[in-house]
This record gives sequence, structure tokens and C-alpha cells, in this order.
Amino acid sequence: MPMRVAVNRRDVLAGALGGAAGLATVLTPFAGAQEADKLKPGQFRWNPELAPEGPVAVIVSIPDQRVHVYRNGIRIGLSTCSTGKQGHSTPTGIFTILQKDKHHHSSTYNNAPMPNMNRLTWSGIALHAGNLPGYPASHGCIRLPMKFSELLFGVTHIGTPVIVANDHSQPAAVAHPGGVLSAIAEGEMEQEVAKLAQKSLPPQDRHPDMQHAASVLVSAADGEMYILKDGEIVAKGAVSIREPKAPLGSHVFVLVGSHDDRRLLRWQAVTYTAQSKLGLSEDPAVILSRLQASPDMARQVIALMHPGLVMTLTDLPAHPETRSGRDFVVMNQDEDS
Repeated sequence: MPMRVAVNRRDVLAGALGGAAGLATVLTPFAGAQEADKLKPGQFRWNPELAPEGPVAVIVSIPDQRVHVYRNGIRIGLSTCSTGKQGHSTPTGIFTILQKDKHHHSSTYNNAPMPNMNRLTWSGIALHAGNLPGYPASHGCIRLPMKFSELLFGVTHIGTPVIVANDHSQPAAVAHPGGVLSAIAEGEMEQEVAKLAQKSLPPQDRHPDMQHAASVLVSAADGEMYILKDGEIVAKGAVSIREPKAPLGSHVFVLVGSHDDRRLLRWQAVTYTAQSKLGLSEDPAVILSRLQASPDMARQVIALMHPGLVMTLTDLPAHPETRSGRDFVVMNQDEDS
């Protein structure tokens, strides 16, 4: 999904906490919060055995110059990085990996090598190996230690979400059918959830018979839901929001797989708008429950559903004036963006 939903630079990622009613629980990180502060430029931690399988989400903290890698909601990687310098700042927002190239060279900066490149925008922003002086020094890309970039390259795939923000918090686990999917009958939902076990994550790179990377964007400002396949909008339709005057906030839900309850799906949720700023207290499952799409739109999502599917919720508009072609950018109109 070549999509970026911009994050207000004054906002931080708030913890997506929830109680039993919302079926949301915060998963335990692999290290204490202070470990990130102890890393020197070029250093990293990598513990993939803590979560051997499942969808990956990458969170980049610009103020800390750190990259956090989560798999199934558990942090398996932590690294120093170098983001864009003044005049070439790294854009904040929700991105998904559009392309992977292990031996990439820049088409803009004198054919400079960009090993283990995970592309975030077609305009040139990417994660890749590079020099790490200990401060923002790139032309907008996110530079990583060479070995860490190789390890990260090995666990990401087309469609992996990358959250670039001014702060971060760990994801939360949510068991919920997903509001846009709950429009269909319970028996039909059980059948579709059962099919999910036969599907896998999208491939690491594109090939002619690749499984499509699907994603969903819900814009409260538009009152619409967009369905994307390999980054192209394939359908859109109205979505109703319970208590429409109350903000949704901004959330990313990554589909992990089916739940023991055959009517439910397991999601990894990250909230990237400060809930305190919006006065939000709802957990991610309650947020999902506020959405209702038509049965037709729900069936179209289900037809493309796979582990790693990304569903983004935002209060921002997604009309042509605030997005740009293949990157499907939802612009932040705040002056601090």
C-alpha cells in the first residue's frame, strides 16, 4: 500500500491501552525503556527468537534517532539510525514498504549505494544502510547500521507498515472482527476467517504471480473507506461512524491472523495520535466497533484479506487535494508538520 498518513509533529504515539471489555492487552517488550538510550551510533539489538513468526511493524523515532522493530507486537529489534538533516527532513507519517532492493543505488545522489533498501515513497524516502554520525544527517532517508539493515531486510515484506513519528509506544493486541468486516453475517464471517489460515504474508518482493498486498484506509473526514491492492485504489465506499462528532484519532491495525473464537480476528494496533490531546479514552477495540461499512464493501475487504493486511484509521481527509498519485499521501495541514 503506497500510502502515508501524516503525523502531526507535536503529537506522539500514545499507548493503545485497553480493558477486558475491549479485549486489548499491551504486549511485553524485550528490553527496558532505558536500553535505547544506552546504544551508541551504529549499535543495535536483535532478538528475533522472541517472536519467530508473524507480521512486522517498524517504528522510527526521529527525536531519539532510533528504530524499533516489532513482530506480533513484541519488540525483536532496536537500532540507532540517522534521519534527514535540516532542509531535508524525513517526513513523518504511516508508510508501507513499496519496494525492496538489496543492492540499490540512488538515482538522485550520484549513484550512491543504498544497501538493503526498503522503499517508503516513490519520491525517494527509504530505509537503508548508511553512515551514522549520531545525529540527523541524511537527505531524508533513514540510515541504518549495515548488519541491522540486512537483518531488517530479511523480515520485512511488500506492505509492511513503517511508522515515522516524534515518539513511539509499543503496540497492543486486539481481538475483534474489525468494524468494517462486521457487516456480514456471523456464519459467513466464520467461513472467511477459516480461509485466513491458508493464506500467508505477502512476498518479500514483487514477482508476476505474487500475492497482492492489501490495505484499507478509513477517513472520518470523508466518511469513506478506501480499499487498496498493491497500492492502487480498487474500491471506495461510504462508512458510517457511531458518534461521528467524537474523533477517531489515528490508528494502524495490522492483521495477525485468526482468533480461537472463529468469529474474531487478531490485530496488532498502534495509536499514533496523542490521545490526551484529543481527549480520547477508548481502547482500540472500541474504536473498531464504531465503524460500519456496507456488506458489499466488507466482502471486498475479505476477498483481499491476508496476514499483514494494514488498516489505517484517520480523522484527516483523503481527497485528491491532500494526496499525490502513487504515494497516496494524506497530507498534514498543520503548520508544524
